[in-house]
Amino acid sequence: MGTILEVLEGLDGESIQRVLDYVFDRLSITKSSRAFTTAVPVSTQTLGAEPGQPPRRVSIRDLKDEKQPESSNQMAALVAYYLSELAPESERRDTVGSADLERYFKQAGFKLPTAIYKTLPNAAAAGYFESVGGGRYRLNPVGYNLVVHGLPRADEKAARTRKASKKGGTKKAAKR
Repeated sequence: MGTILEVLEGLDGESIQRVLDYVFDRLSITKSSRAFTTAVPVSTQTLGAEPGQPPRRVSIRDLKDEKQPESSNQMAALVAYYLSELAPESERRDTVGSADLERYFKQAGFKLPTAIYKTLPNAAAAGYFESVGGGRYRLNPVGYNLVVHGLPRADEKAARTRKASKKGGTKKAAKR
């Protein structure tokens, strides 16, 4: 499967469809009656790409800039997501360790925590990871959802700012 995805990776959607149609015909495989759609390989996903633009590889720095993690725990989840979903095939893995965090925090330009070896246990305690032993951790559904659906948290920041300014206004009115 990996070989097939590598071969299809550099092609656009229409070309992928033609290749798959040829393969189906050559192997005498009939398509089901359901609509057949082609998925673009994950490693060519883009962040904020314009429609019609050629896909580009997403770097950990691009992902960090897009998702804007606010803590080491969130950044650890971002690294694990990147390594399992977006990294080049040669770098992909389902688990992460402290050495991975150090490498990818640096690549992303994210501040290294004082005790990086505590980051994964802390992120696991926050509910983002499950331990698989040997100092390795796997992103769980909570961590995945944080990265894919919960970041960036600009709406929460704006809401807190609005609440703080409202509270400040009522205190001034109460003093008068």
